[in-house]
Amino acid sequence: MASELVLELTDANFDEEVVNSSQPVLVDFWAEWCMPCRMLAPTIEELASEFEGKVKVGKVDTDANREVSVKFGISAIPTIILFKGGEVVRKFVGVTPKADFVDELTKASG
Repeated sequence: MASELVLELTDANFDEEVVNSSQPVLVDFWAEWCMPCRMLAPTIEELASEFEGKVKVGKVDTDANREVSVKFGISAIPTIILFKGGEVVRKFVGVTPKADFVDELTKASG
């Protein structure tokens, strides 16, 4: 993890950190070998900083955490899912412009 603001999410802590969270949670499903995932990483870091205290931001390594990846039907990475109240609010697949995330996070945290 590149930042202390981005949580490392796993099969073991996903429910506690995401499903049971009182705050909206943006989850980046990624893998070390995925170049588009690496391209998106700085954007995820910026969002974690800009929405600190309003939205939790975390990353799931799909290679190491198959259970949660299968549960949410991750078939392509990067896939970024916004959760609120434990439910999927929005799913982004592929490299997505930062403005699209900002719009959704602003709505979810407002």
